[in-house]
Amino acid sequence: MPAPGLDLSAPGQTLALRLLKALDPDRWPIPVADLPAGTAVVGGAVRDALLGRLAPRPDLDLVVAADAVALARSLARRRGGSVVVLDPERSIARLVLQGWTIDLARRMGSWPDGDLLRRDFSANAIALELTADHGAPILRDPAGGLADLAAGQLRALAEGNLLEDPLRLLRGVRLASELGFRIESRSWNWILQHHRHLGDVAGERVLAELERLAVAPAGGQGLALVLEARLLAAWGLEGGAEQGALGATLAELTMENATVRGLSAAEAATAVPLARLAVLLERRQLERLRASRRLQQSCGRLRHWWLRLAAEGGDPERLGESERLTLQRELEGELPALSLLTAPAWSRDALRRWRDADDPLFHPRSPLDGAALQRALGLAPGRQLGALLDHLCRERAFGRLPRRPEVDDLQTLTAAGQWLAGGADARHG
Repeated sequence: MPAPGLDLSAPGQTLALRLLKALDPDRWPIPVADLPAGTAVVGGAVRDALLGRLAPRPDLDLVVAADAVALARSLARRRGGSVVVLDPERSIARLVLQGWTIDLARRMGSWPDGDLLRRDFSANAIALELTADHGAPILRDPAGGLADLAAGQLRALAEGNLLEDPLRLLRGVRLASELGFRIESRSWNWILQHHRHLGDVAGERVLAELERLAVAPAGGQGLALVLEARLLAAWGLEGGAEQGALGATLAELTMENATVRGLSAAEAATAVPLARLAVLLERRQLERLRASRRLQQSCGRLRHWWLRLAAEGGDPERLGESERLTLQRELEGELPALSLLTAPAWSRDALRRWRDADDPLFHPRSPLDGAALQRALGLAPGRQLGALLDHLCRERAFGRLPRRPEVDDLQTLTAAGQWLAGGADARHG
């Protein structure tokens, strides 16, 4: 559970001191004394500290009255770590040091208005200005972000700010879902109006936001909002009102429903985000977004079987043996995610069997491997051997052969010999 948030109605200096204590600069891998006078912490770390949801090792965004790229390189030489220049023209660099990620940016224009008012949302436009001698910090809030935090509202600072980097359109939905905030009405209208601009953003950046949204506790509802706003229209997913059924499915993919269906917390942490992405995106869209091949394959398989089972009332038991075996082979690793998209009555028993590593259907294997069959039956490698292994796997999966070959190898070899001698009828029966 996150720590209680700070009292946002406290006097400014009191709140600044409490915020400094929550941020705890003494834990940072670089001392404040190494930073230029007037360095300010901005963005997500300040927001999360105010809300009582600061991570143990938060990403830090620092605004400095200096050349940030040169400063990052100097700190890396003195303290260790590596530097990535993110934007040389605006002097923005990332310092990775002792497991921390610290972004440094040079102040732009007048401070604080000239810098903070260029940001995306008021919640991210709050700064805590530090002093090197541990003197009193200064809380800067030119956009009224504290009031929005207290009201649980996400408000864009300006239409132009969103369009400066259209990824902010999607980030707004993601932040609202992570924080449990509502999106202010004018900001939501801007997102609706400019949704196609997300097509101007690199696919990898869009996917990174979608993946973060998929793991958020309220991520299902958030992805339903992505559909409603048609934010992925430029990526081949129109969304809108006609996607209402899809949005309803996403909204049902919650951690609470995963628990009801019998998933453990660890299983749900992987299965829920995967199921959300598979429902939202087809494989071709994942490919356009530059998803990894592994993610494309996992989501593609899961989406295929989700849609196939929908025609059977969500019940895999209605499939024929061959198709059921194919399902279990293809989704052996994604069964918990599938259980979220099938008939609830099937889910609990399916999970119980899947957790049994020896279950012959949920972990289908031939009772004897190819080498053993070659030795015992004098077979050569080839298509016939592969077909025999498939046959024995199916016989074991549906209870017609022993679960463990060491119990009765003879029965398995007898079945193999009958299949080899039986011709086409035996082989396709």
